Parts: sequence; structure tokens; C-alpha cells
Amino acid sequence: MNIVVCVKQVPATQKVEVDPVTGVLKRDGIETKMNPYDLYAMETALQIRKKTGAKIHVITMGPPAAKAVLQEAFALGADEGWLLTDRKFAGADVLATSYTIASGIRQIDHVDLILCGKQTTDGDTAQVGPEMAEVLGIPHISWVTELIDADDQALIVKQDLTEVEAVARIPYPCLITVEKGIFQPNLPSYKRAKEAADNPIHTLSAAQCRTLDPSRIGLSGSPTQVERIFTPTHDVKTLRRVGPEAESAA
Repeated sequence: MNIVVCVKQVPATQKVEVDPVTGVLKRDGIETKMNPYDLYAMETALQIRKKTGAKIHVITMGPPAAKAVLQEAFALGADEGWLLTDRKFAGADVLATSYTIASGIRQIDHVDLILCGKQTTDGDTAQVGPEMAEVLGIPHISWVTELIDADDQALIVKQDLTEVEAVARIPYPCLITVEKGIFQPNLPSYKRAKEAADNPIHTLSAAQCRTLDPSRIGLSGSPTQVERIFTPTHDVKTLRRVGPEAESAA
């Protein structure tokens, strides 16, 4: 059984600049970390591996420096890494990103399960996971709060639908996005990091993704464009009332 966990390298600070022309984040020279929600996806993969003996792949899209987030995943227990990196991928919106990562996943043989965090902290759209499932033509469940059971045929999960909770069985191949708190993530292990120093990382360019349509990637393949990003102004006014409670509340 093969599990793919989608991870992303995100800014470790809120003090980031935005390119005024393209509307995308300027990521050069800023401190980065693994997207916090991806830690829960990684831990879910590790718990499923205990039940099924699965192999855990991690995949990310980004510049060559994004190898660091794959190394972090190795320290958490992942077995193999995949890095989608090419200048042609730059500036992708959620649709182009979903298509590109799905094309990368197609390069991995016999994928049974894809795990994603609920969303990323730099985009907060929560769209990439479900859109990848649509591209790949596989079933998916979002907002998973509990893994009830897992075997080599299917998962049984609990899903948060705001007003109610639903329990569903979903057969492989499939994709789920997990909520914060599904499991308590373990900290990266120095021992595992040393042992995983030689774990393979496969680098894929646009040309190496055999099924990829060049017109659907990067900035030119993104149907949505960010017109403007700005820091909102805070105008806090305080009104203080003095007197009896009944009169103040009136």
C-alpha cells in the first residue's frame, strides 16, 4: 500500500511582502516551516502505516529549497520524497497548483491514499485537496476529524459537517483532508532524521511529468489572478458608559 502526503513550505512569519505586479508572495530570504496542518496529515499517515504497513511518500511543489520540508517529513517518519520544481510552475493559483501536484502524483506507482492538511496558512483556501481528487478522478472526503478504522481496502472516517457529524467508509484509491486535532503530531526525531538522511528525493520538472498539459500550469495556466493584497487598517474606538447597568444597556 502506498500513501502520499501533500506538504507545503510556508512562511514562518506574517511579515511577508507581495509582488505588486503578480500579486504572489515574495518567498526569497524569509524563514520557512512545514505548513502546520500538514503535520496532522503526516501523523494520520503514520497511524495508518501501523495498521497496514504502508509506504509513506511526501510530495511538495516549490523551489529547490523546498527539499527542506521533505527532509522535515523524513524526520517525522516518511519514507520517500517528491519535489515538483520548475520556473514554469511559478505563480500558480489553486487550480493550477492542484493540477500540477496531481500530475506529480501520477508519477508514483499504485497510489492508494492521498492525505492533505485541511488548508495552508499562507493561502487558507482549503481547495487544493478536493481539486486534486477531481483531477485524478477519485473519491474524496474533506474535514475529517477522526480515523475510525483503516485496512488494506478502505478507510472509515468521521467528517465534520458543521451542523452534524457523518461517518463514512471510503475505498481506495481516495483522498482525504484532515482537521487539526485528528491526532497529536509527534515532534521531528533527530534519530529518524539521521537514519533518513539518504532517503530518496525525486525531483520532477514540467518536462518530466509525462501527463502534464503545459497550458494548465503556472501563472499563465491560472484562471484567477490576485489584483491586490494589503494589510487591513485597524480603527479601534472604545465607548465607555458609566452608570446603572440597566441604563447603560438601554
